Amino acid sequence: MVHYNPLTAGNSGQKFITFGEIMLRLTPPNYGKIRVSNTFEASYGGSEANIALALANLNVDSTFFTVVPNNSLGKSAVRMLRSNDVHCTPVILSSREETPTHRLGTYYLETGYGIRPSKVTYDRKHSAITEYDFSQIDPKALLEGYDWLHLSGITPALSESCADFTLKLMHAAKEMGLTVSFDGNFRSLLWTWEEARDYCTKCLPYVDVLFGIEPYHLYRDDSDPSKGDVKDGIPFQPSYEQQDEVFQAFVSRYPNIRCIARHVRYAHSGSENSLKAYMWYKGHTFESRLFTFNILDRVGGGDAFASGLIYAYMHDFRPMDMVNFAVASSAIKHTIHGDGNITDDVDSIINLMNMNYDIKR
Repeated sequence: MVHYNPLTAGNSGQKFITFGEIMLRLTPPNYGKIRVSNTFEASYGGSEANIALALANLNVDSTFFTVVPNNSLGKSAVRMLRSNDVHCTPVILSSREETPTHRLGTYYLETGYGIRPSKVTYDRKHSAITEYDFSQIDPKALLEGYDWLHLSGITPALSESCADFTLKLMHAAKEMGLTVSFDGNFRSLLWTWEEARDYCTKCLPYVDVLFGIEPYHLYRDDSDPSKGDVKDGIPFQPSYEQQDEVFQAFVSRYPNIRCIARHVRYAHSGSENSLKAYMWYKGHTFESRLFTFNILDRVGGGDAFASGLIYAYMHDFRPMDMVNFAVASSAIKHTIHGDGNITDDVDSIINLMNMNYDIKR
């Protein structure tokens, strides 16, 4: 008898895998402050895990690889992913001998409201993934049978072992013909700006789909860094012409890159934002619609953008639909509690993409 999973019917046929850390998230209810809260809402999240979860909910065959301690917290994190149809077969439940501190990383989120922004406090040092020795893992064996690998600049910042293994995965993926996507995702609490730029720039020759334009060195003259970076002076909210110039510089320097996308945020308050995005694809730069929305939970918005673009790319959307679908995916995530975009029907994102807000019945 051949087993059949109806949840994956009609998918792209591509198998997706990603590597990163999943953490316990503790949030005071009702927009509360940590220092006066007696209760916390528990959930799980992490950039790469969020993307795997979002894609799995959209029927993409999605796998997550990580290391968690072999205790109730580690098992609970895996159970959450599996409940969202993410394959967790490669996940390592580590022993105390393998990861002596034997803990799952944690972060605390104070959800912003109105003029008060959200605030994150990390407690992730010496988590299981940072203490595990990845030199014993064969990257080609891990990637066998997959079509798409996604990585970010968060995981290599966790430890030297994570950094080494991330690059090994990229090398193996390129040799095996996988599509590789990468999101620089700078975290100032994990490493310095220059450390991030030095490392992430080494990843660029292996990337097919790039999210964001930082943290990378893109010198005007590689032989003389003192002449500055192409991105110097580019504002956080660039014009179309400014963004196109930067995209063109990336693909000229790294012709392996097939697509670059970044979203641009306009924060009107802690509770209302607008988003749009730029994308370079097939020789042209595209600008999305502008989406304005109220925020229930901002965390994971960038991951929802990335997952939306990956989904659209896998399913051969037209370029303007690709970038609009990605922004709509991020916008809809802002209306959902938790790190991950659990939207499980493509039509709801497409309706938002087309700015159709009417009730569906």
